[in-house]
Amino acid sequence: MGRGNRVCAPFFQTSALLFSTSPTSFLSKYANIYKGKRGGGRGGRGGRGGSRGGGRDSHRPYQTYPEVVKENKKLETYYNTLLKDLPEEEQTAFWAAYRRELPNSFRFAGSKGHALAVKRLLQTRYIPEITSITHDGVIVEAPKVVPWYPDDLAWMMTTPKNVVRKFPPFAKFQRFLVSETSVGNISRQEVVSMIPPLLMDLKPGMTVLDLCAAPGSKAAQLLEMIHRGEESRIRQVISGFAGDANGVVKSEDKQEDEAARLEADPSDDGRATGMLIANDADYKRSHMLIHQLKRLSSPNMIVTNHDATMYPALRIPNPENPSKPNYLKFDRILADVPCSGDGTLRKNVNLWKDWTPGSALGLHLTQVRILVRALQMLKPGGRVVYSTCSMNPVENESVVAAAIERCGGPEKIEILDCSNELPGLQRKPGMKKWQIMDKSERLWNTWQEVEEYTKSTEDGVTPSRLVESMFPPAEGSDCADLPLDRCMRVYPHQQDTGGFFITALHKKAEFKAKPEENRKQPPVARTNGQSNGATKRPLEEEDEEKDDSSVKKLKVEEETVQDEVTPVEELPAPVPEPVPEVVAEVAAEEPKEVQPEVAKTEEAPEAEVKTEEQPSESTTPAVATPAATDAQAVPDRKVRQGMGPYEEPFKYLSPDHEVIKDVTKFYKISERFPTDRYMVRNAMGEPAKAIYYTSALVRDILSLNEGRQVKFVHGGVKMFVKQDAPSAEVCRWRIQSEGMPILHGYIGEERVVVLKKKETLKKLLIEMFPKIAGDEYKKLEEIGERVRDIGLGCCVLRVEPEDPTDEDFNEHMALPLWKSFHSLNLMLPKEDRSAMLLRIYNDTTPIINMGIKKQLPEEDLKEKKGEVVDEEMKDAEEVKEEAEVKTEDVEVPDAPAAEEVKEEAKEATA
Repeated sequence: MGRGNRVCAPFFQTSALLFSTSPTSFLSKYANIYKGKRGGGRGGRGGRGGSRGGGRDSHRPYQTYPEVVKENKKLETYYNTLLKDLPEEEQTAFWAAYRRELPNSFRFAGSKGHALAVKRLLQTRYIPEITSITHDGVIVEAPKVVPWYPDDLAWMMTTPKNVVRKFPPFAKFQRFLVSETSVGNISRQEVVSMIPPLLMDLKPGMTVLDLCAAPGSKAAQLLEMIHRGEESRIRQVISGFAGDANGVVKSEDKQEDEAARLEADPSDDGRATGMLIANDADYKRSHMLIHQLKRLSSPNMIVTNHDATMYPALRIPNPENPSKPNYLKFDRILADVPCSGDGTLRKNVNLWKDWTPGSALGLHLTQVRILVRALQMLKPGGRVVYSTCSMNPVENESVVAAAIERCGGPEKIEILDCSNELPGLQRKPGMKKWQIMDKSERLWNTWQEVEEYTKSTEDGVTPSRLVESMFPPAEGSDCADLPLDRCMRVYPHQQDTGGFFITALHKKAEFKAKPEENRKQPPVARTNGQSNGATKRPLEEEDEEKDDSSVKKLKVEEETVQDEVTPVEELPAPVPEPVPEVVAEVAAEEPKEVQPEVAKTEEAPEAEVKTEEQPSESTTPAVATPAATDAQAVPDRKVRQGMGPYEEPFKYLSPDHEVIKDVTKFYKISERFPTDRYMVRNAMGEPAKAIYYTSALVRDILSLNEGRQVKFVHGGVKMFVKQDAPSAEVCRWRIQSEGMPILHGYIGEERVVVLKKKETLKKLLIEMFPKIAGDEYKKLEEIGERVRDIGLGCCVLRVEPEDPTDEDFNEHMALPLWKSFHSLNLMLPKEDRSAMLLRIYNDTTPIINMGIKKQLPEEDLKEKKGEVVDEEMKDAEEVKEEAEVKTEDVEVPDAPAAEEVKEEAKEATA
């Protein structure tokens, strides 16, 4: 949905139950849904003052709200003017679709093979059940394939979400959705929201930036594309150095997919070398990104927290001249920008009463600046995809035209014709002419009309924030003949979706961006981490326009290079890394304020950019004090001056570090696996609770930009977690489940247990800490003797199904297994266990903890932990409002407790 659920927003949508008044923290779980939020107020879920339960009270009565009238005279008048070229019957269908409830949709996520396996369950197990359900006297329509999405991995159904959630015949299907979404196999995502990543033409090895990424559904799509074919490539490499001279791919890996061929990305033994940087301007929402993207267990991902209009230049190695700074340019950039969100009327019904033309007018300049910044950071030959969930040309075609004009015109930037891509997707061409409605409901055709009107008024003030770039390019200008019809408009009546706008731009050559015109500009809307302002409150209109001359003078790339076009990579070292050129160009008319160039030395202090959290008279961040040096004290852990909440630094470990040598020796890790990519998250740079693993490029970026005021929030995959060991010879670092897919192929057979039988796995999934002392190991049948004889500590459970004809159990897996003196434990979170039980066995048996002598009822255990479990389906766009900021060092709840390990050790020596 192009951030229609937020005002710059990974697997999801808001509930159909939307209400017209603000919620309070005590509403019931079904009534407490308002603009994508649950648990409002300080006591709400995710609020600063409340418990995890969000102040819910099951004894409170449901509350009802007046139904929003789906009419808005201003909205309908304006869009009927814009859509006058549509036939009358199509205009009628347009508004009829907007007044209907939005179908709910989802896609199967993860690797292609895994997604196809979960999709098969929908087709064979759940659709036959759904087609037998009758609701309100009508047979329910089963989910159907989205015709243009590759491999039939996207589905939609007309039955409203609230019916699926609460109507008992849907219980099994609802459980399937909840279960698979919790482990990342299903992404609840609006159909039109899936379009932009598919138009990026992303190939293995590419670097990608998602500028406005939270909550992460599109970022997750991009991350899946980066890793496409990786499993197959790695197996080819491993089979080669394991003794198969031909490196033959196993039968299940034989795919026509070009990405699965080793030559698609061969430089790192088949491992993906591409990278995704997912950014959001709001700190809490950037943590929502982590929550969504961690499910994909990718070491090729970084999450940052910056204003998209001035995203910093990132330093990367320069092998040819190490002393000369080198800066990253991206192959692909997604700019799914903040917008007014009027394409989401079907879902965000409050927009019917809240819509005003001022929302789009106030966002136009911010959108242009984001797109210009994206084009600056793009490689020549690269592609930017610009999208909104608005139908307003002020936020769409005019932004594209304005950005191209500032970036050198059509000679530098080309609008790509994507009409042949995504066959089956119905769309309309972009507009070449349009009118603009101001806040007084006046319609303007050209900028000349505005200028003439302004001259005729006594105060000479331009009405309603209007600027020239909002209008179609003037005849005779460089962009007069731009093929804006190559832009894509998706209308709700075409395929029963929301409204959406998408444009793909190709960068032909480097350019020097033009400064914004030196006139009094309307106030600039902050991105504030909010995109496409529908579910969250739209960016507020400011009553008093502020002159952009109040913006502090900032150095920009163009001010530090010569007159000729110079690539970003040639920036001198002392230029502040957060390069706010697209904002600061307003100040470029006063050259006396520009700092002189400084000698290219690493010691040169670097400026820092303030964030929205700091009070400022300007609508944009300003330069702060120089960055602290390494010799200075560690900053306040809660809030860093000018940098928002404190984030632990990323410190890489030497391959010769004792802990790295210990884990390598204990797990017999192959020398083919890199040992120079492990890192920790603490200022001391010593392993304390967890060890992470990243790709080589992520390592280089995190290392080279340390101390340069780049706000990194997350990077890498948790590979090892510290665990109390039963004896000194046992490695105290167990393999984390999210790191297992990366590492398992390189672990020596000495630490591997092979499981082939379906029922054996079921026992391990249902039972936590099954006993193996005495003759108890025999109950584990095929693996009993192996787990009896293998050394204590963590090992790999390699699942290799013996019956390839069993469609429910034919997927190879590697899972972490912990062996103590008397018991085993499959080191998986309970939601993963439950999801596997449902997927493989269609079994909803509660998990049994054999380590607890007296079993408590499941709900009592939840209450004991202080957990409140909401059984509703949560999609990414809903969860984003309630996600709590979680620390990176939370251990898997199923890990054996220290007390239990010590007790077993005492028993064994008794």
